[in-house]
Amino acid sequence: MHNLKPIRYATIDAVSEDITKLCWDPAESNVVFSSGPSETSATVSLTRMNVKAKTKELITSWEAPPPTPDLSYDSIVDLHHLSDTATTCVVFAGGDIVTVQEPSGSSTDAPASLEIIGSLDVGISAACWSPDEEILVIVSKKNTVSFMGRDFSLLAELPMTADDLSLSKHVSVGWGKKETQFEGRGAKALRDPTIPLKVDQGQPSPYEDGVTTITWHGDATCVAINAVVDGSRRAIRVYTRDGMLDGVSEPVDGLESALSWRPSGNLIAGVQRTGHDIKVVFFERNGLRHGDFMLRDCTAQNVRLHWNCDSTVLAVHADGELQLWTMGNYHWYLKQVFSSKRPIRQISWHSEKPLMLSMASSSAVYAIEYAFTIARGSLTPPKDLGAVAVIDGTSLLVTPFASANVPPPMALLTLPAKSPISHVAFSSNNSVLAVINSSAIKFYVIKTKNGKFAAALSIAKIELSAQLWQTIIDISPVGPRHFILTEVGEENSPSLNLITVDPSSKNVDVIKGMKLEDISPVALGIPSNNGFLRVEGSGNIFRIDTELGCIIPSMAVLPNNLPNWAVVTVNGSEIGVGLSRNGVLYAGKRVLAKNCTSFLITPNHIVFTTSAHLVKFVHLTETAEAMEVPADDPEVDERCRNIERGGKLVTAMPTQMCIVLQMPRGNLETIYPRAMVVEGIRQLIDQNEYGQAFGHCRTHRVDMNLLFDHQPKQFLSNVNLFLEQVKTAASIDLFLSSLKEENVAQTMYRDTKSQPKDSDEKSPEGTQGGKVNSICNAVLQALQAKKEANLQNIITAHVCKLPPATDDGLLLVAQLQTENEELAEKAVEHICFLVDVNMLYDHALGLYNLPLALLVAQQSQKDPREYSPFIQSLHELPETRRKFTIDDHLGRREKALGHLKDLGAFEEFCSYTVKHSMHKLALSLFRYDAEKHAALTLLYAQYLESNSKNQEAGIAYESLNKHAEAAKCYRAAGASCWQECLYNAQIQTPALSASEMQDLATTLAEALYEAKDYEGAATVNADYLDSLEEAVRCLCKGYLFSSAIRIVTLKNRHDLLSAVVDPGIIEALSNTTEFLAQCKSQLSAQVPRIMELRARAAEDPLAFYEGERHGGDVPDDISVAASSRMSTGGASLFTRYTGTVGSVGTGVSRATSKNRRREEKKRARGRKGTVYEEEYLINSVRRLIERVGGSLAETERLVAALVRRNMQERARAVEKLFIEMTDACKIAGATVFDEPEPEKPEVVEGMEGEFFIPSGADSVLMDSLRNMKKKQEPPIIKALERLSLLG
Repeated sequence: MHNLKPIRYATIDAVSEDITKLCWDPAESNVVFSSGPSETSATVSLTRMNVKAKTKELITSWEAPPPTPDLSYDSIVDLHHLSDTATTCVVFAGGDIVTVQEPSGSSTDAPASLEIIGSLDVGISAACWSPDEEILVIVSKKNTVSFMGRDFSLLAELPMTADDLSLSKHVSVGWGKKETQFEGRGAKALRDPTIPLKVDQGQPSPYEDGVTTITWHGDATCVAINAVVDGSRRAIRVYTRDGMLDGVSEPVDGLESALSWRPSGNLIAGVQRTGHDIKVVFFERNGLRHGDFMLRDCTAQNVRLHWNCDSTVLAVHADGELQLWTMGNYHWYLKQVFSSKRPIRQISWHSEKPLMLSMASSSAVYAIEYAFTIARGSLTPPKDLGAVAVIDGTSLLVTPFASANVPPPMALLTLPAKSPISHVAFSSNNSVLAVINSSAIKFYVIKTKNGKFAAALSIAKIELSAQLWQTIIDISPVGPRHFILTEVGEENSPSLNLITVDPSSKNVDVIKGMKLEDISPVALGIPSNNGFLRVEGSGNIFRIDTELGCIIPSMAVLPNNLPNWAVVTVNGSEIGVGLSRNGVLYAGKRVLAKNCTSFLITPNHIVFTTSAHLVKFVHLTETAEAMEVPADDPEVDERCRNIERGGKLVTAMPTQMCIVLQMPRGNLETIYPRAMVVEGIRQLIDQNEYGQAFGHCRTHRVDMNLLFDHQPKQFLSNVNLFLEQVKTAASIDLFLSSLKEENVAQTMYRDTKSQPKDSDEKSPEGTQGGKVNSICNAVLQALQAKKEANLQNIITAHVCKLPPATDDGLLLVAQLQTENEELAEKAVEHICFLVDVNMLYDHALGLYNLPLALLVAQQSQKDPREYSPFIQSLHELPETRRKFTIDDHLGRREKALGHLKDLGAFEEFCSYTVKHSMHKLALSLFRYDAEKHAALTLLYAQYLESNSKNQEAGIAYESLNKHAEAAKCYRAAGASCWQECLYNAQIQTPALSASEMQDLATTLAEALYEAKDYEGAATVNADYLDSLEEAVRCLCKGYLFSSAIRIVTLKNRHDLLSAVVDPGIIEALSNTTEFLAQCKSQLSAQVPRIMELRARAAEDPLAFYEGERHGGDVPDDISVAASSRMSTGGASLFTRYTGTVGSVGTGVSRATSKNRRREEKKRARGRKGTVYEEEYLINSVRRLIERVGGSLAETERLVAALVRRNMQERARAVEKLFIEMTDACKIAGATVFDEPEPEKPEVVEGMEGEFFIPSGADSVLMDSLRNMKKKQEPPIIKALERLSLLG
């Protein structure tokens, strides 16, 4: 869909009229051309043309007389410039090889150095340098091929003979002869389509010139030579770089001398003449034919072919006229035809700039740079017809993609012309189409119908002379009725002409403009009515004001030398957007992308494709700096989308929310990017066009919640308008059924152009109770006026609430049963479609409406035998009993129990309560009926006892004065209820015997002792067992020495002080001393180990976290690099164990949950030498300090008791030991827990911008290291208050 458009034009006239050859200096992008020798002069001159400055400079000149008397003058067969050495190589037909080296550096004023390298006495018929400039191939007039190196040393030499044709394996079996043809019935049907009707024999062309042509493959690996074989035919020989013959072409009738090898590919282009037709034929490297195309209306006698360096354009030089052809979708397009006052003699493509071409006539040299552009119409709604015009010789192929997506090479409309078309342009509103050919400028008015393309009618034309046509280089739109025509006048200065077209009157006015230096206008498809042009030298941009008829400087800026550029106006601010030749996309001076392949501008976006096969959307802003380019993340960002490999933009249609892409082969693809679709839907919602927005949501599978979430308040205030535009009940149902509480405008379809709005702004006051319910209520309110017409939608609105208001929908059906049975049947049919019919049947029963339940059951697939008997039985029951039966059937136990209470059936009530364990509800129902409440309490106590809730059961029994059962439950509850148990045991009836009471007290005392409730055990022994000695032992065991001394004195048993109390104190002293000694030993071992581990981790993290390998050698089968799991996620060793986990994961660890459990066990054990050892030791030290702090009160009581019993030395010892231990704990806490938080390492991203997320065993290690990394406060331990009596 591309056209070729000239973007730079330069020409100079030669001093003489005998230009013979030309070539490019790729380093300077200058043209070097030769003049002479000729019949009148043997002087040869080399001249350099500065394309940018449009000047010429003589390099050198010398005399080149004819080498033999039989030649009147010599001629140049090849001219090539070697940029790295500033040397020009000239090969003469007489056999001389001459090099001309230009001065460089400080000696630029010195003359050029001329040297004759050598000479072939037999003469030279053709010569060509390889693309890498390392090999020169020369064909002598004696049909000898010579391969020379860069230093002109001979690498290989071999003759071209008729025997070379034997290398071709093409065999004629006579299929083209009359006697071998089958002419019977059905001959055509039986003919093998792979066998041609006629096999060529290699007959020469009537215009055979005997010229030898050489062409190289683009990678310089092989070379093809087209030469006439004496006594045979013209053949194409393919040689390798080493000079070995690799293949020969098959015989082709009418094959001529033209030859050019496609640089990127295996096709060799040649020319075949058959009668009056001329074809460009293609050969493979092995010499077999591989397609062709016809040169249209071509009668030239001399045709030459030249591929450009990237194989996109084939230049056909036919009798002084230049044709540029391109191929797409297996069709060849004639894009440009160039002719001058005098016939073109020579052409040469730039070896590095694909679309830069130089040509020479006998007296002038031309340098033209082309660019691939798309002649597209305006992209501004509502005139975005998607119109694209493609030039193909005398035909203009026009396709409005908004009306028909016609794939090339076909088109919806073909506009014929009398001569080849060179330029085409649409007006800014797609109303006028301007077409330029060699004879006229024609204008067509584009007719539309219902916003679609209808026809293109010719309204006017401007006749052009051949001389004037040759000066036109561009036509560009500058408004809905204005075009700028650019001509190249004298001294290469362009002239701008303003053309005004009036479609209604069919008048065309041309206003000759002023001449400007170095200005190249560019066509734009932008909302403005004014066009822009750019000064090539400075890069300044000017705006063309058609109303004032003048050129005004623009605020837009762009770098120089951008072949494709445009200017967009955003809120009055002009921003230049351009694409360089190497794929850099600019917005002003800012680089938006460095891998751009194509771009276009819509009213809201800059759309561009990248070499990573993505299409991206950049929101237009008033400044280029504020533009945000999305990342290469099509799964997250709606502004980025994957496309087919190599796709480029053709056009966009914002009205239809789509773009058209063309693939490298030429086929088209229309896609609907999410960015355009969602943006279009937002605009329609802002314009209250809910009907169109709904249609696009349904077509493009966009979540319907966007219709509300984008503008909630606006939607709720325009519900009636929404219902009116959506119209159909099915569409309204689709919208209601798609509702959900999620705000898709903030999640799925977040507006990437504007800042996220606050939740208060996005959620209007009416939605605070729930978005879905607010919408459904608003729809219900709007539909109430037309209840019968909108019955289906009303039911849907009820059912779609959260939770579904199924009962409300059924009540509506029940109301219709009494008003209109036909509507009721339709309503129940629809609600059965929306809700599971079995659940709906239960809801109908729950309303106690038997006719409604029967109607729902009839709509289901149930067998009448399933529900008819049940419903019939319900009819026979009283109302309250019927309600109980229904609720019991539906499992609504609470309601069923309430109905039983209303029935007054208390025994059945109790049985139902016990059956369904509803004691709490039952107690609440009979809260004020003491007798029945007591009966229910007894049932509840029995229930609690059966479920081992003994303490609550005991309380319940005790409240009912059932002390025996209460004592039994309290005893089963354990030691914590010993007081309640003894109380109920003492007052129960019948009372317990003395032995039974003794056994109960003994059991409780033992249980309390085992539970370490020494004070309780002492009380039971003293009060119920009369065992004072055992009671004192229990108190001393619990460090309650003061109570033990008090009770001994109270009972007047002073002998127990020395017999029981003192031994108890000494035993407690022994236990405390042993405990403190163990703690001190553990602390002295663990704290140094923790410090050692930390030092090792700091010195060598790799060995510490990965584990040291004994022997120092790494096994050969283990990679020392990061593992594939880590490298894929982009995490290094340290980010794996200590880094922050990213928000995007790239895969799941192979570790399973079993590995995780195993790792958790390792972490809990904290075995020595593992990475979990430090965490285990830290936790152990914390627990130790907390235990020492917990023993403070006991130690204080012990010290006091020792002093009271006159054991001061022992008291001092234990006091000193405890103080030393607390000091050691404080030091250990400060050492272990006051470690500064380590610096967070930089998180390393992976190749896709993703992070490693651990799982399985790795997640256990990550959690452990995170806990260690956190700042930990040391445990608080209080100091021992020393007794002043101890000094």
